[in-house]
Parts: sequence; structure tokens; C-alpha cells
Amino acid sequence: MSLNKVLLIGNVGKDPEVRHLENGSMVARFSLATTEKFKDKNGEFQEQTEWHNVVCWRSLAERIEKYVKKGSQLFIEGKIRTGSWEDKTGQIRYTVEIIADNIQILGKKQDSQGASPDRNNIQDIVPPAGASAQGIDDDGDLPF
Repeated sequence: MSLNKVLLIGNVGKDPEVRHLENGSMVARFSLATTEKFKDKNGEFQEQTEWHNVVCWRSLAERIEKYVKKGSQLFIEGKIRTGSWEDKTGQIRYTVEIIADNIQILGKKQDSQGASPDRNNIQDIVPPAGASAQGIDDDGDLPF
């Protein structure tokens, strides 16, 4: 038995990059910062920020494009995926990505008209990956 599960709460580092692929699929990529605060051995408060590369596909990418901007605070559920490629110099390069399955918007980020989304309706704004606002996924099945 194995499990590949990631849970993150952090802030989006820059506006998501969204691409429409030839096959009609959509992919959104963005960086997410998580910051750990702790006391060092001298009793001084320190902060350590980790940057995570997040990837969202299909309907989740559509919702990310519509509602997520730089600074948005998000709760992300997903899995870790590693990849490698050879660069122009022949060096093997590695990447680690979080493939998002579910994203919830936290906090109260202002929209362009200065209004904040209603926290009680966040699930309506960004439902789980594969589920529409009506609770039926892209294949017409119920999500449970």
C-alpha cells in the first residue's frame, strides 16, 4: 500500500499561467509560498519560505484562471510528481510539482470591483477537481 497526498496552505506568488492545449484541455501553473515560523537556537524568530510549483488541469484550471490571482491564499490538496529533462548543455534537470486535485480559496482577496467573495460560498466558487458547481463531474458521475 502507498499514499501520495499533499496538503498545503499558502499564497500565490504570481498570477497563474494558463494554457489551452491543442486537444482542448486546459492547464494552469502557478507558484505557491508556504512559510514556517520558528525560534532558532538563540531564541530569535526566523521564517523559512518554501516555493511549490502547482499544476491544475481541465475544469480546475478554468476556475483557477477565473478566480485566483497573485496573493490569493489557497488550501491545496494534491499529489507530488517529479520529472526530469535534459537541458541545452546535456545536464539532467529535475522538477517537483504538486498536481492539484482540490483547491479552496481562503481569506478575503478583493476582486477588481473592490468586493470580497462570500466565505460561505467558497465551495461554490472553486468546487473539487472534476466536479461542477452542480456537484456532477465532467463525466456526468456524482463525485462521491
